[in-house]
This record gives sequence, structure tokens and C-alpha cells, in this order.
Amino acid sequence: MEIAMEKKKILVACFSCTGTTAAAARTLAEAAGADFYEIVPAEPYTPADLNWHDTQSRSSVEMRDPSSRPAMAGTLPNIGQYDAVFIGFPVWWYIAPTIINTFLESADFSGKPLIPFATSGGSGIGNCEQNLRKTYPKLHWLPGRLLNGHPSRETLATWVETLGLGGK
Repeated sequence: MEIAMEKKKILVACFSCTGTTAAAARTLAEAAGADFYEIVPAEPYTPADLNWHDTQSRSSVEMRDPSSRPAMAGTLPNIGQYDAVFIGFPVWWYIAPTIINTFLESADFSGKPLIPFATSGGSGIGNCEQNLRKTYPKLHWLPGRLLNGHPSRETLATWVETLGLGGK
């Protein structure tokens, strides 16, 4: 007798300035049969804000300050309704942008698997994962993945399945 496994309710949340991470996140949400939520800063980032060559740019200043928590716009979804949450972001200075801390501190994620994913022009996700685990040791982190190069829906569905979260 086969027992049907209950489908997990999944949220794919992401922060994206240029659209690259959001595109990967939308494909992941489709592949996982998940809801999609974009983490939007209350004050949008301008190209000057993102100039990492300028030590006085907004992103440079935020990333040098571990206590930086940029405000988010909009209302968070009810995190309590989800069984697992994917959290996506571009890699900034080898870690997640500080708005990811704002997101993680804005709701109760205890007991839920959290799966980081990132896009990057040259860095891996390893340091990001290590930093998130160190900053939020009580949260339940699963292995993350770098989603560069427009991974296919099929590839992402397989990844979701390997995490034990199903897939669509």
C-alpha cells in the first residue's frame, strides 16, 4: 500500500537589484510549486548606491556595518503557513546583503528548513552560507546553491526533490 506524501508548502523569497536573482527565484518557485515573494527595500537602490568601487556608496557602507538592517517595503507573507523557505540574493562582498538580515529578523522562521540560493558574478555561496549559519545558529539551514546561468526548471525541480521538499 502506497502512502501519499503531503506536499510541502514552500515560499521562495528573494532580494534582487538587477533582476538576475529574481529571474532565478521565479523559475525556482515554478519548479517547486511554491509561492514567490520579492524582498523590496523601502528605499530602492540606485546604480550609484550599488557602485562597489565607491567606498561611500550605500551598499558599501551597509556591508561594512554588521548592524545594518535596511528597511523593507510592503508586507511580509504569513511565514507560519510555510513548511520551508528558500531565500535568494546576489552575493555582495562574499556574503548576503544586509537586507536579508532584515528579512530573517522580521518573522519567526524557527523549525522551518531555510535554503539559501544566490547569484554572483564571480563568488561562490559557501561564505554566504557559513555567515548565515553563524549569524542565525538557531535556524534550520539546508545546503544552498549558486543559481547562475539561468538553470532550467527541471534542474531546479530535481534540486528541490533532493532536499526532500517535493517538486512540481
